[in-house]
Amino acid sequence: MSAAPEGDLHAALLARFGLSEEQLYAVGQLMQRTPMSFVEAALRLGFVTQEQVAETLVRTQSETIQENPSFIESAIRRVASNRQMVLAQGEQVRPGPQLILAHDADNPRSEKIRALRTEILLLSEATNGANTIAIISSSAREGRSQLAAELAISFSQLGRRTLLIDADMRQPKQQRLFGSTNEMGLAEAISHNQKPWLHPVEGLPQLSLLTSGTLPHNPLDLLSDGRFVKILQDFRRSYEFVILDTPPIRDYADGLAVATLAGKTLVLSRGQHTSFQETRDLMRRLTATQSQILGAVINYF
Repeated sequence: MSAAPEGDLHAALLARFGLSEEQLYAVGQLMQRTPMSFVEAALRLGFVTQEQVAETLVRTQSETIQENPSFIESAIRRVASNRQMVLAQGEQVRPGPQLILAHDADNPRSEKIRALRTEILLLSEATNGANTIAIISSSAREGRSQLAAELAISFSQLGRRTLLIDADMRQPKQQRLFGSTNEMGLAEAISHNQKPWLHPVEGLPQLSLLTSGTLPHNPLDLLSDGRFVKILQDFRRSYEFVILDTPPIRDYADGLAVATLAGKTLVLSRGQHTSFQETRDLMRRLTATQSQILGAVINYF
């Protein structure tokens, strides 16, 4: 089958999906950077929905173009033939008001997050895969989830393809920060060997979110499973930065398992809240993971 002429192709895109020329350009850029089909890229950027893809599939069944399918119809059918690929696209989510960096670039906290981002970039060596960073702290209510989300947002704002993973299967919070559902997430991807259900983020086309999923009875077993290792390996090939939220180290060993696999950690403590003893115990336990500690952050709120 020969490819459709460029003019016909653009016309077909506009007719099928109502995409603007700017959106078409963005889709093309994403396809060049990653091994995605047109439909995957358009879904990832939030330019089309799963419902639109389904409607197009139904419509094309009655069209004469079936006998000589164009590039677009072929791409859509390839996505539809792999049900996991369609299901892996979650609904678009939106950064909540707590995530100030996404809403107010001039806020003093936004500037501090950008400064932290710069320090991490200077400390991170160039690699063939993603820089995978686990956010670790000793106790609850120290701000891990918010910092993980803000760092992921900051990297994506640089145009870096970024994935935020909620690996806290005890008391997950990323779904609250982004107003997302949490029925399909990391737990299901590991336990059922399913393709991860990723959520695109409104206003941040380079950022995706993988929530924790339904809380399992065996979080540590899942995070130590070889299937989780494979999932992270796949993400390292597709993203430039992977940020992992974790539960508190004092209460659970989950964060140590995540730090081991991530290979890089950022240690967080809360000013006038985290004790010296807790911090010392945290550093001692992290030593056993052989994960590179990029630095320590003191959170005040």
